[in-house]
Amino acid sequence: MRAFGANGYRLRDTRVEIRLIYTGFLALVLVGMATLAALQIHLIGWSPATLAAYYRGGDVGEAMSFGKSFRQLVETTHFHAFIMGVVYLVLAHLFVATPLRASWKRIVIVLAFAGLLGDLVAPWLICYGAAGFAYVLIVSWVMQWIGFGAFIVVPIREMWFVRPDGEIPPE
Repeated sequence: MRAFGANGYRLRDTRVEIRLIYTGFLALVLVGMATLAALQIHLIGWSPATLAAYYRGGDVGEAMSFGKSFRQLVETTHFHAFIMGVVYLVLAHLFVATPLRASWKRIVIVLAFAGLLGDLVAPWLICYGAAGFAYVLIVSWVMQWIGFGAFIVVPIREMWFVRPDGEIPPE
C-alpha cells in the first residue's frame, strides 16, 4: 500500500506478480458486476414501474411483490455500504495509479461514488417517499456501471496493453 502513496506510481511499472493479483481482483469484481446486472435486469427490472413495485409492493412481471420492510432495507443498506465501500476504495486506488488526466480521474471517481450513494438512498426514497424516485435508482445504476466499468477497463489496459514508454503495442 505504501507504493500507492509514492509520487508517480503507475500500474504498468509494477512486477508481473502484482499485476496478476490486481487482474485477478478486477476479474472477480467483473463477475460480481455481471451477477449484479442479472439481479438488476432479470429480478428487479429496469422500468420505473417495476422498480417501484419491487420496493413498494405490487405486480413485478407475472409475480406479486410485497413491499420491502424497514428491516430488509436496513440489512441491504448495511451490507452494501460496507462491501461496496471496500470495493470502491480498492478500485479507485487502482484507477488513480493510471496515467489518465487528473480531471478525468476526478470525474469518474465522483461519478462512481454518486452512483453508489444513489443506489443506497433510492430504495428508501422509493419505499417511504414516492414511486417516482425509481428514476434516481436507474440513473444511479447507470452512473455505477460507467464508473466501475472505467475502474476495471482503464487499469487492465494500463497493466497489460501499454508499454513502459506509454505507447500501445501494435497489433
